Amino acid sequence: MLLRQLRETMAEQLASQARLDKIVGLIADNMHADVCSFYVLRDDGALELFASKGLAAESVHMTTLRLGEGLVGQIAADAEPLNLDDATSHPSFAYRPETGEERYNAFLGVPVLRAGQTLGVLVVQNVERRHYGEDEIEAMLTTATILAEMVATSDFDNLIKPGSDIDLRRPRMFTGVSFTDGIALGKVVLHDPRVVVTNFIADDTDAEKLRLETALEKMRMSIDVMLDHGDMAGPTDHREILETYRMFANDRGWVHRLTEAIENGLSAEAAVERVQNDTRARMLRQTDPYIRDRLHDLDDLANRLLRVLTGDGHALSRKVLPDNAILVARNMGPAELLEYDRTKLRGIVLEEGGSTAHVAIVARSLGMVAVGQAQSIVSMCETGDDIILDGTAGIVHLRPTPDIEQAYVDKVKVSAKRRAHYAALKDKPSITRDGVAIALLHNSGLVADLPMLDDTGAVGVGLFRTELQFMIASKLPKLSEQAELYAEAMAIAGDRPVVFRLLDIGGDKVLPYQRSMTEENPAMGFRSIRLGLERPGLLRTQIRALLLAANGRPLKILVPMVTETFEFVRTRLVVDKEVDRLRRAGAPLPSRLELGVMVEVPSLLFELDQLLPLADFVSIGSNDLVQFLTASDRANPRVAKVYDPIGMPRLRAIRLVVDAARRYNIPITMCGELAGKPLEALALMAIGMTRLSMGPASIGPIKELILNLDLEPIRQSVNAALSDGADGISIRQLLQEWIDKQKLPV
Repeated sequence: MLLRQLRETMAEQLASQARLDKIVGLIADNMHADVCSFYVLRDDGALELFASKGLAAESVHMTTLRLGEGLVGQIAADAEPLNLDDATSHPSFAYRPETGEERYNAFLGVPVLRAGQTLGVLVVQNVERRHYGEDEIEAMLTTATILAEMVATSDFDNLIKPGSDIDLRRPRMFTGVSFTDGIALGKVVLHDPRVVVTNFIADDTDAEKLRLETALEKMRMSIDVMLDHGDMAGPTDHREILETYRMFANDRGWVHRLTEAIENGLSAEAAVERVQNDTRARMLRQTDPYIRDRLHDLDDLANRLLRVLTGDGHALSRKVLPDNAILVARNMGPAELLEYDRTKLRGIVLEEGGSTAHVAIVARSLGMVAVGQAQSIVSMCETGDDIILDGTAGIVHLRPTPDIEQAYVDKVKVSAKRRAHYAALKDKPSITRDGVAIALLHNSGLVADLPMLDDTGAVGVGLFRTELQFMIASKLPKLSEQAELYAEAMAIAGDRPVVFRLLDIGGDKVLPYQRSMTEENPAMGFRSIRLGLERPGLLRTQIRALLLAANGRPLKILVPMVTETFEFVRTRLVVDKEVDRLRRAGAPLPSRLELGVMVEVPSLLFELDQLLPLADFVSIGSNDLVQFLTASDRANPRVAKVYDPIGMPRLRAIRLVVDAARRYNIPITMCGELAGKPLEALALMAIGMTRLSMGPASIGPIKELILNLDLEPIRQSVNAALSDGADGISIRQLLQEWIDKQKLPV
């Protein structure tokens, strides 16, 4: 009865305050309460009385309580109902003389929640002392679900005092981890947007329960099918997640709460929303990290069920983006990022992930601002919200205030001036003040990146990630398509060398059109050259495409993820056979063909004397090398920040490779993420690395560092520290002292 009356009231042509007054009146009448009051949480942390039947009329919009103050403030802070038969004797009772509520003894208050966030508090009171029953509490919680949607609509805005807003829309700041430098201002686009529930009130509860039962069965079957799939055989992270989903999906308590919400008058969709709101609110206030981690599982499961109920198979088409779009997601793979229209995408924010995760690397390659580990941002924002990414500081401003927005607009202008300053350096030779030449190169992977060679003055491409073409494509690129891409890359680079890394797919870089087995530790699994040697057709086709693309020009090919020398030897044999094949066919061959090896697996540190005499050049992939040396998953935020990549053990390992390359007189390049960070680049130069490959945006800052640098005294200091092995010495601290001493621009 009450919900039907509420629906009719929502549809009436009423002013917002009149509608709200009528709603609290309806609730009071149906609950047989002397008082019904509705408080809204403002953006300044105050709970303001927005409507009441029974309290003094002049107290509306005048009475406020702080979060945590009084009974209402306690409910808002705890996000839990409070049921009292003698409210005035409760220690949290806060007396407000203007309300006249001291004569009301019985008190029932429930939180008004949306996405687990408190929007306000709904209260009923009676003069007579009584304890409200479970059915009355449930009816209040159900009504609060309807009110939450009303508060979130724009129609509610004209009830808010000028200069303030509701807490749901208040500005928020998230401190995360920088993936890429730069600043981006734009609009939120949720990668996996929540399903919008529009029908909240059930016309037929039996029909709604049947809809829920059918949707639950369909969802359970889909989970079972995925678990029974061959790719899920054996214990894996993916299987554990799905097992958790199955456990929750079959939980009787969860299903009972959903059914109970429907019996109280909600539609099936609204019941899912209501139960998930309550669950999320409780779990957000838990300190146990295991319980908080399960929150993501429950959110995903609830969203799955809502999609089944509404028939919303997927989110907004990824082809449709507003200008200056900024993606917000829990996590995503590099292939998913590449599905979006990059001409409109300015940045990406993730709740999870590490700065060396592949999606972060792709974001850097695309010149996109990216921030990770912004906890809970997905549940706090809506598509269309204003957002600012400060990639340099790793900070995200959601719904920024005008002064913050203006400050960042000014920063963007300063950043443009800084870019102009770096552009003025592009033609200057990259030589230290004491005469050491440092070659600066680009990391790339898209032809669209390559014109930036002219903008930065880089001497070439130290790493061209060929897998990005495969990840963008909807099907396996043909030989001709691959050759066309590589030829275009060489043509744009002109006389500058391009180092083409052979396919590094597998692991977490899954191609959408290629079946792959799920692995427990994908970074250490069937990927890269391991996959290429096991699937020789794929490897031969790519090598042939590279040889054809060269068309008489010099060609550099880099072999990734080599674990033992024999893998490099086998790859060279494949290259030699393809060269011989083209020679017999009369096709033009590269004027010079060089085959390099990528050192990123620690076992190669003990094979350098066997391997390097066979290689024409060597590159170090610091991302995987540091990951494997420290046994820490670079995408796991709990360990990604623990190990300093230029800490003593890691820097000694890199120096081993540098010294070996010098012994065998072959060029060595650092093409991992370390090369693009000023302090880390200084550490690499100090141990003898003179070729650094990085994202285009890093070239200017690193060149400015080099031009102001006296390298020799730093080299002596760092190498002495590495050789002596003195306890307590931090390479990072040592370098910072030299930066301060030489007044280097870092």
